[in-house]
Amino acid sequence: MLVQTVAVGVCHSDLHVVEGNYPGAVGPIVLGHEAAGIVKAVGPDVTSVKPGDHVITCLSIFCGQCEYCLTGRPNLCLRVGLRRTDDQPPRLSRAGSAVHQFAELGAFAEEMLVHENATVGIRDDMPLDRAALIGCGVTTGVGAVFNTAMVRPGSTVVVIGCGGIGLNAIQGARIAGASRIFAVDALPPKLKIAQQFGATDVVNAAEEDAVMAVLRATGGGVDYAFEAIGLKNTVEQSFAMLRTGGTATVIGLMRMGDKVELPGIEFIMEKTIQGSNMGSNRFRVDMPRYVQMYRDGGLMLDELVSDRIALDDVQEAFRRLKAGEVSRSVVVF
Repeated sequence: MLVQTVAVGVCHSDLHVVEGNYPGAVGPIVLGHEAAGIVKAVGPDVTSVKPGDHVITCLSIFCGQCEYCLTGRPNLCLRVGLRRTDDQPPRLSRAGSAVHQFAELGAFAEEMLVHENATVGIRDDMPLDRAALIGCGVTTGVGAVFNTAMVRPGSTVVVIGCGGIGLNAIQGARIAGASRIFAVDALPPKLKIAQQFGATDVVNAAEEDAVMAVLRATGGGVDYAFEAIGLKNTVEQSFAMLRTGGTATVIGLMRMGDKVELPGIEFIMEKTIQGSNMGSNRFRVDMPRYVQMYRDGGLMLDELVSDRIALDDVQEAFRRLKAGEVSRSVVVF
């Protein structure tokens, strides 16, 4: 199906590809994946949407045939039959050579030629520049709280890293009914924004030992910790902040080859550490619900948008993202 791209967020995953830290990404490649747009044309086998429909794209494209899809974990899909074979023409090409689409999308473009199972239709009254954020950042952060960790009302939570993903984990914890939400970051402006999204306590990691600060404030640790940066030391800190029986969820994408060291004796205290892929989403179900949450006033999206830019400005957006100056720049076509 052909989708006219209306808006696409500039995500850290795109930056990881630029810096060579994303496994499996090869060039030449069109980046961009956190997108929303309007269906322009569909093939004869497309049944879920029609031309004129508004859609969100998602990198968790699913086949519906593999073991993970059939057991309710489509975010881990093996993508059986979704990729074009070597004897088929590529979706994108330049001067006769194939051009790859990051996450099977390639949203830094005016149009996307994508598989139906990479999209979900949404209501027409949803602003597409905010709907785009649901395609990755919101689904990853909020979903890690709702689906992966399944945070319970009244529990205590810490989120390390208050970028786009971390802010969504914070607001996910707020919506889930956490009684106390700690935001940890080394940049004061990010901590201020974190409070706007629902953090009850903030810890400036540049000024104090974040682990000790959380342990002191809670009298022994939190029920749930979320690491939203992807660094060895902050992953280890997330585990160290847990109370007995607590769960740490790693959302941040770590660099290839990085290893984590944890004190083995603490596993006898039933502490858990786990990963989360795209918020353990079932995006055809989750994303329309997030749209409804936004329309009802519960999910904050307007506040995530740092600036709206043209595609020509994407390199500057990458610089600002790496410097920690923005939550989300959104390319608007």
